[in-house]
Amino acid sequence: MTTSDTMQAAVLDAPNTAFRVGPVARPRPEDGQVLVRIKASGVNPLDTKIYAGQAGHAKHPLPGILGINMAGVVEAIGTGVSGFRRGDEVYGMTGGVGGLQGSLAQYAAVDAELLAPKPANLTMREAASLPLNLITAWEGLVDRAQVRSGQRVLVHGGAGGVGHIAIQIARAYGAHVFATGSAGDKAYIEQLGATFIDYKTTPVADYVAQHTAGRGFDLIYDTVGGATLDASFQAVARFGHVVSALGWGTHALAPLSFRAATYSGVFTLLPMLTGNGRAHHGDILREASQMIEAGRIATRIDPRHFTLETILEAYQALKDGTAAGRVVVDV
Repeated sequence: MTTSDTMQAAVLDAPNTAFRVGPVARPRPEDGQVLVRIKASGVNPLDTKIYAGQAGHAKHPLPGILGINMAGVVEAIGTGVSGFRRGDEVYGMTGGVGGLQGSLAQYAAVDAELLAPKPANLTMREAASLPLNLITAWEGLVDRAQVRSGQRVLVHGGAGGVGHIAIQIARAYGAHVFATGSAGDKAYIEQLGATFIDYKTTPVADYVAQHTAGRGFDLIYDTVGGATLDASFQAVARFGHVVSALGWGTHALAPLSFRAATYSGVFTLLPMLTGNGRAHHGDILREASQMIEAGRIATRIDPRHFTLETILEAYQALKDGTAAGRVVVDV
Protein backbone atom coordinates (compact mmCIF):
# COMPACT_ATOMS: atom_id res chain seq x y z
CA MET A 1 0.00 0.00 0.00
CA THR A 2 1.51 3.32 -1.07
CA THR A 3 1.55 6.53 0.97
CA SER A 4 -1.22 7.97 -1.21
CA ASP A 5 -3.44 5.02 -0.29
CA THR A 6 -3.14 5.60 3.46
CA MET A 7 -3.83 8.29 6.02
CA GLN A 8 -3.15 8.88 9.69
CA ALA A 9 -6.10 8.20 11.97
CA ALA A 10 -6.92 7.59 15.62
CA VAL A 11 -8.62 4.21 15.88
CA LEU A 12 -10.51 3.07 18.97
CA ASP A 13 -10.38 -0.71 19.38
CA ALA A 14 -12.51 -0.99 22.53
CA PRO A 15 -14.36 1.40 24.86
CA ASN A 16 -12.28 3.28 27.43
CA THR A 17 -8.93 2.30 25.94
CA ALA A 18 -6.12 4.30 24.36
CA PHE A 19 -6.55 5.38 20.75
CA ARG A 20 -4.28 3.63 18.26
CA VAL A 21 -2.78 6.36 16.06
CA GLY A 22 -1.24 5.21 12.81
CA PRO A 23 -1.77 4.58 9.10
CA VAL A 24 -5.06 3.17 7.83
CA ALA A 25 -6.58 2.87 4.38
CA ARG A 26 -7.54 6.22 2.91
CA PRO A 27 -11.20 6.26 1.81
CA ARG A 28 -12.38 7.06 -1.69
CA PRO A 29 -15.57 9.01 -2.35
CA GLU A 30 -18.44 6.88 -3.55
CA ASP A 31 -21.61 8.02 -5.31
CA GLY A 32 -23.02 11.05 -3.50
CA GLN A 33 -19.93 11.50 -1.34
CA VAL A 34 -17.19 14.11 -0.97
CA LEU A 35 -13.66 13.31 0.16
CA VAL A 36 -12.64 15.91 2.74
CA ARG A 37 -9.14 16.65 3.99
CA ILE A 38 -9.96 17.19 7.64
CA LYS A 39 -8.34 20.16 9.36
CA ALA A 40 -10.16 20.10 12.70
CA SER A 41 -12.45 17.82 14.68
CA GLY A 42 -14.80 19.37 17.23
CA VAL A 43 -15.25 17.44 20.47
CA ASN A 44 -18.71 17.09 22.04
CA PRO A 45 -19.80 15.48 25.31
CA LEU A 46 -21.45 12.85 23.11
CA ASP A 47 -18.04 11.89 21.70
CA THR A 48 -16.82 11.11 25.20
CA LYS A 49 -19.89 8.97 25.89
CA ILE A 50 -19.39 7.01 22.67
CA TYR A 51 -15.75 6.53 23.63
CA ALA A 52 -16.82 5.16 27.02
CA GLY A 53 -19.46 2.87 25.50
CA GLN A 54 -22.19 4.76 27.36
CA ALA A 55 -24.25 6.07 24.43
CA GLY A 56 -26.77 3.37 23.61
CA HIS A 57 -28.54 5.72 21.22
CA ALA A 58 -25.31 6.49 19.33
CA LYS A 59 -23.49 3.22 18.95
CA HIS A 60 -20.43 3.04 16.73
CA PRO A 61 -18.91 -0.31 15.74
CA LEU A 62 -15.35 -0.87 16.97
CA PRO A 63 -12.60 -0.85 15.91
CA GLY A 64 -13.64 2.52 14.53
CA ILE A 65 -12.80 6.17 14.05
CA LEU A 66 -14.74 8.59 16.27
CA GLY A 67 -15.41 12.30 15.81
CA ILE A 68 -18.84 13.75 14.98
CA ASN A 69 -17.97 17.32 13.93
CA MET A 70 -15.48 18.32 11.29
CA ALA A 71 -14.16 21.15 9.15
CA GLY A 72 -11.83 20.78 6.21
CA VAL A 73 -11.15 21.14 2.51
CA VAL A 74 -12.76 19.21 -0.35
CA GLU A 75 -10.16 16.91 -1.89
CA ALA A 76 -12.25 14.94 -4.39
CA ILE A 77 -15.85 14.62 -5.55
CA GLY A 78 -17.80 11.40 -6.04
CA THR A 79 -20.27 10.83 -8.86
CA GLY A 80 -23.67 12.48 -8.56
CA VAL A 81 -22.43 15.37 -6.41
CA SER A 82 -23.07 18.98 -7.35
CA GLY A 83 -22.50 22.19 -5.45
CA PHE A 84 -18.97 21.40 -4.26
CA ARG A 85 -15.60 21.72 -5.96
CA ARG A 86 -12.10 20.63 -5.06
CA GLY A 87 -10.59 23.22 -2.71
CA ASP A 88 -13.90 24.29 -1.12
CA GLU A 89 -13.77 24.81 2.64
CA VAL A 90 -16.61 22.90 4.31
CA TYR A 91 -17.97 21.89 7.69
CA GLY A 92 -20.54 19.44 8.97
CA MET A 93 -21.70 16.77 11.39
CA THR A 94 -20.68 13.80 9.30
CA GLY A 95 -19.72 10.65 11.21
CA GLY A 96 -18.46 8.99 14.35
CA VAL A 97 -21.76 7.13 14.91
CA GLY A 98 -23.64 4.31 13.25
CA GLY A 99 -20.62 3.01 11.37
CA LEU A 100 -19.94 6.29 9.56
CA GLN A 101 -16.23 7.10 9.74
CA GLY A 102 -15.56 9.98 12.11
CA SER A 103 -13.32 13.02 11.86
CA LEU A 104 -10.34 11.88 13.95
CA ALA A 105 -8.47 11.16 10.74
CA GLN A 106 -6.76 13.03 7.93
CA TYR A 107 -9.51 12.25 5.42
CA ALA A 108 -13.14 11.18 5.40
CA ALA A 109 -15.51 10.29 2.57
CA VAL A 110 -18.79 11.81 3.71
CA ASP A 111 -22.33 12.21 2.41
CA ALA A 112 -22.34 15.52 0.54
CA GLU A 113 -25.83 16.29 1.88
CA LEU A 114 -24.39 16.61 5.40
CA LEU A 115 -21.93 19.32 4.37
CA ALA A 116 -22.14 23.08 3.92
CA PRO A 117 -19.61 25.75 2.94
CA LYS A 118 -17.63 26.90 5.96
CA PRO A 119 -18.54 30.42 7.14
CA ALA A 120 -15.92 32.72 5.64
CA ASN A 121 -15.31 34.57 8.91
CA LEU A 122 -14.52 31.45 10.95
CA THR A 123 -11.29 29.51 11.33
CA MET A 124 -11.33 25.77 10.75
CA ARG A 125 -11.19 25.25 14.51
CA GLU A 126 -14.17 27.52 15.12
CA ALA A 127 -16.21 25.90 12.34
CA ALA A 128 -15.44 22.39 13.59
CA SER A 129 -16.81 23.25 17.01
CA LEU A 130 -20.28 24.11 15.74
CA PRO A 131 -22.25 21.58 13.64
CA LEU A 132 -23.82 19.33 16.31
CA ASN A 133 -24.72 22.30 18.51
CA LEU A 134 -26.01 24.39 15.62
CA ILE A 135 -28.21 21.66 14.22
CA THR A 136 -29.57 20.63 17.63
CA ALA A 137 -30.43 24.21 18.57
CA TRP A 138 -31.93 24.96 15.15
CA GLU A 139 -34.10 21.84 15.02
CA GLY A 140 -35.56 22.66 18.42
CA LEU A 141 -36.13 26.38 18.06
CA VAL A 142 -36.84 26.80 14.36
CA ASP A 143 -38.11 23.45 13.09
CA ARG A 144 -40.11 22.28 16.09
CA ALA A 145 -41.14 25.46 17.92
CA GLN A 146 -41.15 28.09 15.14
CA VAL A 147 -39.48 30.69 17.34
CA ARG A 148 -40.55 34.21 16.46
CA SER A 149 -40.11 37.85 17.33
CA GLY A 150 -41.47 39.07 20.64
CA GLN A 151 -41.60 35.70 22.35
CA ARG A 152 -40.15 35.18 25.81
CA VAL A 153 -37.75 32.27 25.38
CA LEU A 154 -36.04 30.42 28.22
CA VAL A 155 -32.94 28.36 27.48
CA HIS A 156 -31.89 25.92 30.19
CA GLY A 157 -28.12 25.49 30.29
CA GLY A 158 -27.38 28.72 28.44
CA ALA A 159 -23.59 28.49 28.70
CA GLY A 160 -23.45 24.94 27.31
CA GLY A 161 -22.73 23.78 23.78
CA VAL A 162 -26.33 23.75 22.53
CA GLY A 163 -27.45 26.43 24.97
CA HIS A 164 -25.09 29.19 23.85
CA ILE A 165 -26.14 28.66 20.24
CA ALA A 166 -29.84 28.50 21.14
CA ILE A 167 -29.60 31.89 22.86
CA GLN A 168 -28.09 33.45 19.75
CA ILE A 169 -30.54 31.88 17.30
CA ALA A 170 -33.52 32.96 19.41
CA ARG A 171 -32.18 36.51 19.62
CA ALA A 172 -31.55 36.55 15.86
CA TYR A 173 -35.25 35.78 15.41
CA GLY A 174 -36.18 38.70 17.65
CA ALA A 175 -37.09 36.85 20.84
CA HIS A 176 -36.49 38.10 24.38
CA VAL A 177 -34.14 35.47 25.77
CA PHE A 178 -33.55 34.28 29.32
CA ALA A 179 -31.10 31.54 30.27
CA THR A 180 -30.35 29.47 33.33
CA GLY A 181 -26.88 28.67 34.56
CA SER A 182 -24.67 28.66 37.62
CA ALA A 183 -23.13 31.83 39.07
CA GLY A 184 -19.94 31.32 37.08
CA ASP A 185 -21.93 31.40 33.82
CA LYS A 186 -23.52 34.78 34.45
CA ALA A 187 -21.04 36.98 32.58
CA TYR A 188 -20.96 34.75 29.51
CA ILE A 189 -24.74 34.36 29.31
CA GLU A 190 -25.17 38.13 29.60
CA GLN A 191 -22.47 38.64 26.97
CA LEU A 192 -24.61 36.54 24.63
CA GLY A 193 -27.50 38.93 25.22
CA ALA A 194 -29.70 36.84 27.50
CA THR A 195 -31.05 37.65 30.95
CA PHE A 196 -29.28 35.38 33.45
CA ILE A 197 -31.19 33.18 35.91
CA ASP A 198 -29.31 31.36 38.66
CA TYR A 199 -31.13 28.04 38.76
CA LYS A 200 -29.37 27.01 41.98
CA THR A 201 -30.66 29.92 44.04
CA THR A 202 -33.91 30.91 42.29
CA PRO A 203 -36.97 28.62 42.47
CA VAL A 204 -39.01 28.14 39.30
CA ALA A 205 -42.01 30.05 40.64
CA ASP A 206 -39.79 32.99 41.54
CA TYR A 207 -38.17 33.44 38.14
CA VAL A 208 -41.48 32.89 36.36
CA ALA A 209 -42.98 35.65 38.53
CA GLN A 210 -40.00 37.95 38.12
CA HIS A 211 -39.51 37.67 34.36
CA THR A 212 -43.01 36.92 33.05
CA ALA A 213 -45.31 38.36 35.74
CA GLY A 214 -46.42 34.80 36.47
CA ARG A 215 -47.54 34.12 32.90
CA GLY A 216 -44.76 31.71 31.97
CA PHE A 217 -42.38 31.57 29.04
CA ASP A 218 -43.71 31.20 25.51
CA LEU A 219 -40.95 28.80 24.52
CA ILE A 220 -38.53 26.79 26.62
CA TYR A 221 -35.52 24.88 25.30
CA ASP A 222 -34.25 22.30 27.79
CA THR A 223 -30.67 21.20 27.09
CA VAL A 224 -30.21 19.56 30.51
CA GLY A 225 -32.93 16.93 30.94
CA GLY A 226 -34.15 15.21 34.09
CA ALA A 227 -35.53 17.53 36.74
CA THR A 228 -34.88 20.51 34.46
CA LEU A 229 -37.40 19.18 31.95
CA ASP A 230 -39.95 18.82 34.76
CA ALA A 231 -39.21 22.42 35.74
CA SER A 232 -39.84 23.45 32.14
CA PHE A 233 -43.37 22.03 32.32
CA GLN A 234 -43.93 24.26 35.36
CA ALA A 235 -42.46 27.36 33.74
CA VAL A 236 -44.11 27.31 30.29
CA ALA A 237 -46.98 29.65 29.48
CA ARG A 238 -50.46 28.58 28.49
CA PHE A 239 -50.41 27.39 24.88
CA GLY A 240 -46.59 27.57 25.03
CA HIS A 241 -44.08 25.03 23.80
CA VAL A 242 -41.30 23.04 25.47
CA VAL A 243 -38.44 21.51 23.48
CA SER A 244 -35.85 19.13 24.89
CA ALA A 245 -32.74 17.51 23.48
CA LEU A 246 -32.57 15.21 26.52
CA GLY A 247 -36.11 14.03 27.14
CA TRP A 248 -35.19 10.45 28.00
CA GLY A 249 -36.49 10.18 31.54
CA THR A 250 -39.89 9.51 33.09
CA HIS A 251 -41.87 12.71 33.44
CA ALA A 252 -45.33 13.79 34.62
CA LEU A 253 -47.11 15.56 31.77
CA ALA A 254 -49.97 16.97 33.85
CA PRO A 255 -48.35 20.41 34.37
CA LEU A 256 -47.90 20.67 30.61
CA SER A 257 -51.43 19.49 29.87
CA PHE A 258 -53.03 21.89 32.35
CA ARG A 259 -51.40 24.74 30.42
CA ALA A 260 -52.53 23.34 27.05
CA ALA A 261 -48.86 23.54 26.14
CA THR A 262 -47.03 21.25 23.72
CA TYR A 263 -43.75 19.33 23.75
CA SER A 264 -41.20 18.33 21.11
CA GLY A 265 -38.13 16.16 21.32
CA VAL A 266 -34.95 16.60 19.28
CA PHE A 267 -32.80 13.64 18.20
CA THR A 268 -30.10 15.22 16.07
CA LEU A 269 -28.38 11.98 15.09
CA LEU A 270 -31.43 10.49 13.35
CA PRO A 271 -30.47 11.47 9.76
CA MET A 272 -26.97 10.03 10.17
CA LEU A 273 -28.26 6.82 11.73
CA THR A 274 -31.14 6.25 9.30
CA GLY A 275 -30.18 8.14 6.15
CA ASN A 276 -33.47 10.06 6.28
CA GLY A 277 -33.36 13.87 6.28
CA ARG A 278 -29.64 14.33 5.71
CA ALA A 279 -30.12 17.13 3.21
CA HIS A 280 -31.92 19.16 5.87
CA HIS A 281 -28.79 19.12 8.02
CA GLY A 282 -26.81 20.66 5.20
CA ASP A 283 -29.58 23.22 4.70
CA ILE A 284 -29.54 24.16 8.40
CA LEU A 285 -25.79 24.74 8.30
CA ARG A 286 -26.13 26.91 5.20
CA GLU A 287 -28.75 29.10 6.86
CA ALA A 288 -26.77 29.26 10.07
CA SER A 289 -23.68 30.25 8.10
CA GLN A 290 -25.47 33.37 6.90
CA MET A 291 -26.17 34.32 10.52
CA ILE A 292 -22.55 33.61 11.46
CA GLU A 293 -21.19 35.73 8.63
CA ALA A 294 -23.59 38.51 9.64
CA GLY A 295 -22.13 38.41 13.16
CA ARG A 296 -25.29 37.07 14.80
CA ILE A 297 -23.85 33.74 15.96
CA ALA A 298 -20.40 33.29 17.48
CA THR A 299 -18.61 30.51 19.32
CA ARG A 300 -15.94 30.36 21.99
CA ILE A 301 -12.95 28.02 21.59
CA ASP A 302 -10.75 26.59 24.31
CA PRO A 303 -7.26 27.93 23.50
CA ARG A 304 -5.50 24.58 23.91
CA HIS A 305 -4.42 22.75 20.77
CA PHE A 306 -5.05 19.02 21.01
CA THR A 307 -3.87 16.50 18.41
CA LEU A 308 -4.65 12.91 17.41
CA GLU A 309 -2.05 11.85 19.96
CA THR A 310 -3.68 13.82 22.80
CA ILE A 311 -7.37 13.09 22.21
CA LEU A 312 -7.81 11.67 25.69
CA GLU A 313 -6.58 14.95 27.14
CA ALA A 314 -9.23 16.76 25.09
CA TYR A 315 -11.90 14.39 26.42
CA GLN A 316 -10.69 14.93 29.96
CA ALA A 317 -10.99 18.69 29.55
CA LEU A 318 -14.70 18.20 28.94
CA LYS A 319 -15.16 15.72 31.75
CA ASP A 320 -13.42 17.77 34.43
CA GLY A 321 -14.99 21.06 33.38
CA THR A 322 -11.71 22.88 32.71
CA ALA A 323 -12.55 23.71 29.08
CA ALA A 324 -12.87 27.46 28.52
CA GLY A 325 -15.11 27.06 25.49
CA ARG A 326 -15.54 24.40 22.87
CA VAL A 327 -12.79 21.78 22.62
CA VAL A 328 -11.19 21.10 19.22
CA VAL A 329 -8.66 18.56 17.98
CA ASP A 330 -6.29 19.74 15.26
CA VAL A 331 -5.85 17.11 12.56
